[in-house]
Amino acid sequence: MVKNDSSEGEGFDEDAALRAIVQGTAAGTGEAFFASLVENLAKALGVHGAWVTELDAEACRLNAFAFWLGGEWVEDYRYDIAGTPCEPVIESVSLFRVPDKVVELYPDDPDLAPVGAVSYMGVPLLDVDGTILGHLAVLDTKPMPDDPRITNLFQIFAARAAAELQRMRAEQGVREREEKLARLVNGAMDAIVDLDGRLEVSLMNPAAETMLACKANDVVGSSFTDFLTDESCETLDRLIEKLDGGEEKALWIPGGLQALRSDGEKLKAEATLSRSESGRRSYYSLILRNVNDRLEAEEKIERLMSEKELLERELDALKEHHEIIGRSKPMKRALQAVQQVGATNASVLLLGETGTGKELFVRAIHEASPRKNKALIKVNCAAIPANLIESEFFGHEKGAFTGATSRREGRFALADGGTIFLDEVGELPIDLQSKLLRVLQEGEFEPVGSGKTVKVDVRVVAATNRDLPNEIQAGNFREDLYFRLNVFPIDIPPLRERGSDIILIAERFVENLCLKMGRPPVALSEQVKGCLLSQSWFGNVRELQNVLERALIVSRPGCLDLDRAVTVGEEMPSPELETSLDGAVLTVSQLQDLERANAIRALEVCEWKISGDDGAAVLLGMKPSTLTSRLKVLGVERPE
Repeated sequence: MVKNDSSEGEGFDEDAALRAIVQGTAAGTGEAFFASLVENLAKALGVHGAWVTELDAEACRLNAFAFWLGGEWVEDYRYDIAGTPCEPVIESVSLFRVPDKVVELYPDDPDLAPVGAVSYMGVPLLDVDGTILGHLAVLDTKPMPDDPRITNLFQIFAARAAAELQRMRAEQGVREREEKLARLVNGAMDAIVDLDGRLEVSLMNPAAETMLACKANDVVGSSFTDFLTDESCETLDRLIEKLDGGEEKALWIPGGLQALRSDGEKLKAEATLSRSESGRRSYYSLILRNVNDRLEAEEKIERLMSEKELLERELDALKEHHEIIGRSKPMKRALQAVQQVGATNASVLLLGETGTGKELFVRAIHEASPRKNKALIKVNCAAIPANLIESEFFGHEKGAFTGATSRREGRFALADGGTIFLDEVGELPIDLQSKLLRVLQEGEFEPVGSGKTVKVDVRVVAATNRDLPNEIQAGNFREDLYFRLNVFPIDIPPLRERGSDIILIAERFVENLCLKMGRPPVALSEQVKGCLLSQSWFGNVRELQNVLERALIVSRPGCLDLDRAVTVGEEMPSPELETSLDGAVLTVSQLQDLERANAIRALEVCEWKISGDDGAAVLLGMKPSTLTSRLKVLGVERPE
């Protein structure tokens, strides 16, 4: 050992120092190794301190693995290289020694003076390619003698330190590669199973665990043939023989393999088999892809395409008559209500007879709302069988019931962010009404066969021609659901109460029907208008459209024959007029009575308005001044 006196090299025991190197660093690795190395180095050379560092080249900084100073450990020591005696070591890539007055030579090093440093010696730690890995250094509180034996011993310590750094770097590289490989294997969507020569499982990635319904830890060491049908086992054996006997390293398995999950379920899997060797032993990697998942995805795509076509047909049907036609006071009141509620998220209940055009009102409400760029989904509650309506509303999981061969999204999920129209809501089964109420109140539901709660944001517009208060009294409709739907009711007037709107709608229908049929345009004669206004239209707009379409079919091009379009039960022309004209000659008085009754009827339809587009004069086919004169002659006065 080197004694603490000024005699140069006196008392130096080189053999003892070498034994200290071997014995002190034999057992440790990593930071434990470096701690032992610097402590033994300081004792062997008899210096005040020793430390070993790793180079951070980008930051020009040294980070200490271990620093032994004055018989104590300095924790977490790191320092910038510039302005220190370590700088020449890194720059020259060689041993550097300052035998005396190190503080005077490096006055900018803040750590030298506080410890009373006098001398310094450092050497770079190199990788096999000459790259600097780190640095080994000693300092002392007295001058350091220029003794080749001390320098050689110091370099032996440095070689040991460099070898350990190289080992650590190599180990880190292997670890990083293994981690990358693990991420690649574990992140793969395909199932990957590694097999040894006996086809026992040695590795299984998460995708394989999911596919085969097992845990890797439970099956490692067991035969993979337990997860294959007998036929697939034979296929696998044949392919392994082919790989073992040929030059090919990988094979595609035609037709795939029939796999058996641990829960007994069978699945079809596309497969690739590859072979590798290690230590004269064969290993096989099997990559599996669940074809069932692909088939389910294809079914889902097909289902979504069908739903898309359904929605497009519904949209086309609405666009065909996208504009709500109407100037009558009842219609203006209804349209004003649409504008008032459209911009809100309030539930709307549309009330009115069948055929009044509720779908057009739903479209108008949706277009007036912030949800107009999202889906508008229509559900006819009366058209869906009772045993399927919950699935239609909320969707179902695969196997939830007989015939549920795949998972399906419900109408509420499709309408998320948009609007759902529940037509004929009064037809809903009573047991489903509570689930609908939950969606309206909480915005959540569970698909059939699933325990998972689905959250949705849906605006509900409902419609019915039933008297819901009476249905509540009869026990057929929940009162709480009624109040939840009836936040903003809108009454859609029947066609017979809309006066001259009938003519406006008829003209639009005839125009569109002529275009569809490739016929020349047809103008409505005054006689046709009078006939249309004289009807009760219990089927409302839908009945009007059907009558006009039949009339165009049976009429000659350029004209409209309503008589041949009338079916049993329809009134065209009015019964009173038919009775009056049936084979009888009317007196002047009778004709005036008939004219008076017809004028009063026209006035009532137009709310006693004479002139204007929605006035009685237009309905009767005469000028307003002429009608006024005739009313005076007939003695017709507006009732108070």
